[in-house]
Amino acid sequence: MFGTIWSLLPLLVAIILVIKTKEVYGSLIIGIILGALFATSFNPLAAFETAFNDGLISVLSDTKHIGIFLFIVFLGVLVELFNRSGATKAYRDWALSKIKTKRGALCSTLILSLLLSVDDYLHCLTVGSVMLPVNDACGVSRARFAYQIDATAAPLCVIIPISSWAATISTITDRSDGMSLFLKSIPYNFYSILTLLMILFLIFTGLEYGSMRKNELEANDLFMEKSSPIADNPKNNGECYGELKNINHNIRIERGTPHIIDLVLPIIFLPISLFVLLLYTGNFFRGCDVITALCNCNSSYSLAAGALITLFLTFIYYMLRGLIRYKTAINSISSGFIAMAPTLIVLILALCLKKMAGMIGSDEFIAALFSGHAAEFGFLLPLGIFIFSAVIAFSTGTSWGTFCILIPIVTNLASVVDERMLVIIISACIAGSVCGDHCSPISDTTIMASTGAKCALLQHVTTQIPYVLPVAVVSCVAYIVAGYTKSILSLGFAVILMLAVLMVIQRITNKKQRLHSA
Repeated sequence: MFGTIWSLLPLLVAIILVIKTKEVYGSLIIGIILGALFATSFNPLAAFETAFNDGLISVLSDTKHIGIFLFIVFLGVLVELFNRSGATKAYRDWALSKIKTKRGALCSTLILSLLLSVDDYLHCLTVGSVMLPVNDACGVSRARFAYQIDATAAPLCVIIPISSWAATISTITDRSDGMSLFLKSIPYNFYSILTLLMILFLIFTGLEYGSMRKNELEANDLFMEKSSPIADNPKNNGECYGELKNINHNIRIERGTPHIIDLVLPIIFLPISLFVLLLYTGNFFRGCDVITALCNCNSSYSLAAGALITLFLTFIYYMLRGLIRYKTAINSISSGFIAMAPTLIVLILALCLKKMAGMIGSDEFIAALFSGHAAEFGFLLPLGIFIFSAVIAFSTGTSWGTFCILIPIVTNLASVVDERMLVIIISACIAGSVCGDHCSPISDTTIMASTGAKCALLQHVTTQIPYVLPVAVVSCVAYIVAGYTKSILSLGFAVILMLAVLMVIQRITNKKQRLHSA
């Protein structure tokens, strides 16, 4: 079975089961077991030993993987410290006293999202709880706020070099130049870039259309009436989908009085420390330029060490400020680990599956399969991979699970496509995963965004999809252009086309509004 079509079966089984069952853990485990059985000629004992030693133990003992795992855990602990110290509450209270307009509320939400772009969980857990009262007070509908959270979570994190996404993607490529590939892929991540462009267009033009417009008008009516608090009015966007699990609602500030600076300082220091360590491990301080240093850095060590340093300094700072007790800070470690456990499990299992697939020669089969035909339809590869990734991510509700499975497959095409095409198809895989996850009703970030905004899940999905589709369509066209030209100029084409589409939508919306008013 080595290097034959059968070597793809464990990967295909895992993908099909995830789509069919909507359950990632069990699907990946079955794929791992099947791969181990193939690698050992269906010897059960040998298969168990292979899956355990060559799979799980190998993944967990790899120093590169350990660094990424620690980084994810440290982020979870940092979120807990923000919440338990009252720092997030202080920022929320400050924003309520300073921001008075709808545009100001959305802009401040975007700024906080940029500061928290190192991880999508960190983003969703913090932005939702901090900025909800601010957006409510300024007449932003819950559906619109939920879209803002969701559209600045994964799409933003995946184009930031100092994020958990960057570290994970560079790791699962299983190449020494993994970080370099990620950096080169950023300009071709059309879906994420165009989503951020659309957010800016919506904020500064005030464009709202589709069912989202109805929600915005209702929220504005409530804001103008001021007959009852918007946050509690049952007219505001339907039934709430649960409550965000935020320690702010349950914990009493222990001693000191938190201020906005208590949240801003650690958030600013985190990317600075990560960036400095990335440059240090890439020999920037020994004469390398910035790009070369980032391409050659030890990303897993840098991210883990930077997060740990930030966590330690935040702990000391909060203790000196009297915001948190030693025992409470220590308890944050277990709480942070629990919050990030689902991400860790998916990543570990995906890496194990990749190990099993490599042992039975799936990479060699894919390379051989495409070697004779890549030249014929190579320019359509980015489009096909984007659509395929989006379909899987939408069906499974996980962008991480999707690109953790597909990127190792995609990178196997390195021997049959040139370097520029490899960068484009890797970016298409990442962008498609984010796109499908963004509009999936079973996605963790979709659920967390709707929960953080206290918006009904179904309402969030139905109002968001009309905003996702134009970006997805323009991205498809852009990937055809990028596949054909293999040029960074395709990004300029995508931006121009996206702006043109948004202007057409704005003109149609304004025309409908004038006809309705008449």
